[in-house]
Amino acid sequence: MKKPFYITTPIYYPSGNPHIGHCYTTVACDVCARAKRMQGYDVMFLTGTDEHGQKIEKKAQEAGQTPKEYLDVIVGKFKTLWELMDISYDRFIRTTDDYHVESVQKIFEKLYKDGYIYKGAYTGKYCTPCESFWTDSQLVDGKCPDCGREVVDAKEEAYFFKLSQFGPQLKELLLDEERNFLEPKSRVNEMIHNFIDPGLQDLCVSRTSFRWGVPVTFDEDHVVYVWIDALSNYISALGFMNEKYDEYAKYWPADVHVMAKEIVRFHSLIWPAMLMALGEPLPKKVVGHGWITFGNSGAKMSKSSGNVVDPFVLCERYGVDAIRYDMLREMPFGSDMPYTNESMFTRINSDLANDLGNLVSRTVAMVIKYFGGTLPVDKDFNDSDEDLLSMVDALPDYVKDAYDTLHISDALETIFKTIARANKYIDENEPWVLAKDEAKKPRLAAVLYNLLDTIRRCSILLSPVMPHVCPEIFEQIGEEKTEFVWEDSEVRHGLKADVTVKKGRVLFPRIDVEKELEELAALSAPARKLPEEPLKDLTDFDNFAALDLRAVKVKSCERVPKSDKLLKFIVDDGFGDRQVLSGIAKYYNPEDLIGKTLAMIVNLKPRKMMGYESNGMIMSVRDGDKFRVVEFGDDIEAGADIS
Repeated sequence: MKKPFYITTPIYYPSGNPHIGHCYTTVACDVCARAKRMQGYDVMFLTGTDEHGQKIEKKAQEAGQTPKEYLDVIVGKFKTLWELMDISYDRFIRTTDDYHVESVQKIFEKLYKDGYIYKGAYTGKYCTPCESFWTDSQLVDGKCPDCGREVVDAKEEAYFFKLSQFGPQLKELLLDEERNFLEPKSRVNEMIHNFIDPGLQDLCVSRTSFRWGVPVTFDEDHVVYVWIDALSNYISALGFMNEKYDEYAKYWPADVHVMAKEIVRFHSLIWPAMLMALGEPLPKKVVGHGWITFGNSGAKMSKSSGNVVDPFVLCERYGVDAIRYDMLREMPFGSDMPYTNESMFTRINSDLANDLGNLVSRTVAMVIKYFGGTLPVDKDFNDSDEDLLSMVDALPDYVKDAYDTLHISDALETIFKTIARANKYIDENEPWVLAKDEAKKPRLAAVLYNLLDTIRRCSILLSPVMPHVCPEIFEQIGEEKTEFVWEDSEVRHGLKADVTVKKGRVLFPRIDVEKELEELAALSAPARKLPEEPLKDLTDFDNFAALDLRAVKVKSCERVPKSDKLLKFIVDDGFGDRQVLSGIAKYYNPEDLIGKTLAMIVNLKPRKMMGYESNGMIMSVRDGDKFRVVEFGDDIEAGADIS
C-alpha cells in the first residue's frame, strides 16, 4: 500500500474575488503534493472556502442576494482560477456543505458536554473584517493587529472555549525541538511571547448578532463562531463525525497545514487546543509563510487594501508556468515577497527565457544540425563531464527535502544553478569546434547527450512547479516517457542512447519589459466614469462672463443648527468678509476647511437658507456619491479672479 500524505491550504474567505496572494499558498501546496505523488505517496490535497460570518452576510445584503447566492459566484471564481493554474487538489470543501455543518455541530456539542465550552458574555474590541475579538494589549495603535483597521466595542452573550487552560501544553508543543511543530522558528517565539506567556484568553466561539453561521443545536439563539467552524474543515473533509467520507483513519493526522503568517495563531494555538480537548491526534506540522507585499511600500497584498494583481490577467499574458515559477522562486521561506511586475519580467527573462529556454533550444538545434536529429550510440564520455553530472546527481535528494519542507525557492535556485552550469558546459566544450573534426564526433555526441540528459533530469524536478512546460521539454529532447517519476531523476544517463530530438516552439518568449509595463498599467487603470449629469444646452460667452468667480480664504466654518447638510462659512473675498452657506456638511468636518483657499461665485444675489443669509456659492465637484470642494494652494491670494 502507498504511504498516505495529507496537505492542506487554509480555507479562503470568499468575501471578494481571488487574488495573487491566494495563489502563492495554493501553488506551494500543489508543488508539494505533486512531488509526493511522483515519489509514490497516496496524497490527499485539500483546499476550500470559509463561507460563514457577519461580513459575508453583509456583503450579500449589499448585493441584494442571499449569502449562498453571493457565495456561489465567488467560489466559482476560486475554482476557475485553480483550474487555470492547474492546481491538483483532491478535495474542495465549503463550510456550507451539509456534511461539514454536521461535523461542526457534533464537535461543538462534544466540547460543551465535556466541559470545554461554557456560556458567558463577551465585552471587548472586535474587528468586523477579521471577525476577531482582541484585548487592549493585543491592539496595535488601537487597531486590529492583523489587518490594521478600526475595532469597535462589542458585548453580547456567547459561548466560550476554555483555551486558557491549554497554555502549558501548547508551550511544550511549540518548544519541542524534535517535533518541530511550527515553522519558521520566528513564529514560535511570536506565539509564546505575544500570546502564551501573557496568558491565553478563553475564546469566544458563538455569536448572536448575526444568523449566517452553523446553528448551535442546543441553543437556537447562537451560531458557531468562525474558528471552530473553519478549523474543523481539516477533519470534517475526511469524514470526522459525519457520514460523507470514511478517510479520517487513513489520512489524519495531517502532514502539514500551510498558510500565510497572519493566521498562524489560530492554527498553532486554537486548533491544537481544540484537538487536545477532543482527544484527537495533532497535525504533524504547521507552516506560516510570508506575505506578498506591494512594490517597495511593504503593504500586504490583499483585496482589502486594494493591492491586488489579477492572476487571470497575468496567466493569460505570460503563461501559467511562468507565473507559478516566479511566485515560488521569489518567496524565500518565512519571509515576505515584495512584488512588482518589473521584477517578475526580469525573473522570467533571466531564468526561464535566457537559461532554461535557451539551453533546451540550443541543445536540440545542435543535435539536429550536427546529427540530423538522432544521436549515434557511439559516444566518448570523459572525466571533464563529471563536474556537471555530479551537480545533477546531487539535485534529487536536495530538491526532495526542499519541496517537503516548503523551501521551494531554495530548490529552484539550486536547480537553476545546475542549468546555468549546463550552459557553461556548452561554452567549455565548444560543440561547433568539435563538429569540424569527424574524429571528434563521438565526443560531440557525448557532450550533447549529457546536455539532453541534464535537461531531462532537471525537467522531472521542475515538473511540480511547471506542469505544462515540462512535458513539452520531454517531447523536444526525445524522452519517450510521458509520466514524471521521481526515481528517474536519480538515474544518470537514463535517456535512450540513440535519442531523437524534435524542434518545438520557443518555451518562454522574452518579454519587452517597458512595453509590458505600459500595457499592464493601461489594463489596471480604472475605467473612466461617464458624468452623472448630461451636458447642458449651449449658451453664449456673455452668460459665463456675467459670473464673478474668485478665490476666497475660509476664516471660519461651522455647522448650521438643525441641518445635516449645511455648513456656514465666513470667507475673505479680497475686499472684505462675507457669509456663505454650502450643502457639504456630510462630506467635511468644519474645522478641516478653516484656512483653505476655495473657489466661489461671489456675485449671486443673496438668499436665505435655514434663517441665514448666503452671499454666493462655494464651488464643488461631484465625486461618485460625494462632493469635493474646489481648492487652490495657499499661495493664491484672496480675491484672485478665476477665468
